[in-house]
Amino acid sequence: MVDIWLASKSPRRQQILREIFPNIFCQGIEGVDEKPPTGEVDYQVLEICKSKAIAADLEPHVDDYDIVIVCDTMLSDPDDLMLSIGKPKDKIEAAMMLHRLSGRRHQVWSATGIKKAGQWKFYCDYSIVEISPLSDDVLVELILSNSWEGKAGGYDLAGPMGQWAKIIDGSESTVLGIAFQALVDLQQ
Repeated sequence: MVDIWLASKSPRRQQILREIFPNIFCQGIEGVDEKPPTGEVDYQVLEICKSKAIAADLEPHVDDYDIVIVCDTMLSDPDDLMLSIGKPKDKIEAAMMLHRLSGRRHQVWSATGIKKAGQWKFYCDYSIVEISPLSDDVLVELILSNSWEGKAGGYDLAGPMGQWAKIIDGSESTVLGIAFQALVDLQQ
């Protein structure tokens, strides 16, 4: 049996990977600076993912695992693909994000790092998501559901937002937080 550590608190990532690896250990890493560096969104999300890999390598139990997985997800601002949208800090910021994305398409970027045999390999993919126009009542409902908490862009495609958002191009795994190509490689 292969021992795997998903260094993430994301329930969606856990759900995806538990389907492949039922024995996966899931525990996030504390204290990682997730402030995006300057650059295009793919660079930003990949650099944060690499920071998480460095932090994972410093954990005392890292050598107990055959495979270690780290991830990060961001959205590109629909008005400026150079600007990233991360996780909202509170309900007001979540409402602002959802209002901005309402009735529009945007890119969702996920970076994933996989450590096997002591070596890290990184992946970065994006998908295009379209959100239907959201009425004020729907926005309030989404905010009150708290499904925005800890989610890039303030929404969870596999949660309440699922009825209002659809993937136009790319994969669901990328939108939910694991780069598609990384998931393909893990399944092999």
